Amino acid sequence: MTDSVLSIGEQKKRVTLIGAAVNLLLAVVKIAVGKMAASHALVADGIHSLSDLLTDLLVWFATHYGSQAVDEDHPYGHARFETVATVVLGGLLIVVGVGIGWDAVSRITGPEIVLKPSAIALFAALFSILANEGLFRYTLRVAKETRSRLLEANAWHHRSDSISSVIVFVGIGGSLVGVEVLDDFAAIAVAIMVAKIGYDLLKESLSELVDTSLPKERLEEIRAAIRDVDGVASLHFLRTRRMGGEALVDVHIQVDSEITVSEGHLISDTVKYRLLNRFEEVSDVLVHVDPEDDEEIALNASLPLRKELEGRIQAVWSGVEAASRLKKINLHYLQGKVIVEVILPLALLSEGLTVEEIESQLKIVEEQLDEVAEVVIYFSR
Repeated sequence: MTDSVLSIGEQKKRVTLIGAAVNLLLAVVKIAVGKMAASHALVADGIHSLSDLLTDLLVWFATHYGSQAVDEDHPYGHARFETVATVVLGGLLIVVGVGIGWDAVSRITGPEIVLKPSAIALFAALFSILANEGLFRYTLRVAKETRSRLLEANAWHHRSDSISSVIVFVGIGGSLVGVEVLDDFAAIAVAIMVAKIGYDLLKESLSELVDTSLPKERLEEIRAAIRDVDGVASLHFLRTRRMGGEALVDVHIQVDSEITVSEGHLISDTVKYRLLNRFEEVSDVLVHVDPEDDEEIALNASLPLRKELEGRIQAVWSGVEAASRLKKINLHYLQGKVIVEVILPLALLSEGLTVEEIESQLKIVEEQLDEVAEVVIYFSR
């Protein structure tokens, strides 16, 4: 079965299990050969590989639960299981880096320890380098395909193991030719690199946990895509956040205040699916439709809803002949006021009432109700 027919969750779990199997093999080989060849560095590297099994277990657990579908308790899915695990893994990489550096500095400043391993230890270290480098490239490829920061973190962990084995290789080679100090200085350089990788992963994952926005360049691309939708007059309140390898988008769009609800809904759906189709990492879009720019203040929040307002209007129109023949009332809530559209039967004009008389009867609402800005009258068959 190829990666193309495996689900994202299955791909993540498979690469993690392969990594665990390779780490187990490396641990057995390095510890056994290290004891046979009298290489303390190789034995230590084998124990390092054995400890990596715990990391693989953590990654497998996170990918298993993180790839589960949404449920009642987790309506946005479980992707942040991976994020939390990436925080832990980033912290572990920092600890590993500090440990390697501390050990190297201790050897430089402490009593000289001369290792005289046999040449077979070099081949075991070389095998470890190649195996871990292969794991790094394979895991990183799957991480990019599945947009998984956790797998990316584990890939770099494999790379740190590879470089750790390089240090062992150099150290064994240096010991064989009498230049043991090469091991220590190389270890310090690797320690800095490993700790830096851990810091970057930790920083990015913590940023996700506190709902940090997408990069500014991506936000501008999203804004441009929304503005390109026919019917969108402007947009505001654009908010984004990450959820594992995915991104969530919330936005308010402004449309013509006189279009129908169904047209506004169609425009919002067009915005949603355009973002989903254009940006691979975007998995969910929430679009709020506004008839006006409400970014500064919600001016309409204190206005009465239809049932209450219609009651007030009808009380003002009590006894008005034209009002008794109403076909429909449309309400437009704009700038803290209400525009009332009145639709009357065209037959009224043939029954003796003039347009001027009807306007004088109905527009009295403008004078008596502060919340009404204007009454607009239409006639329909």
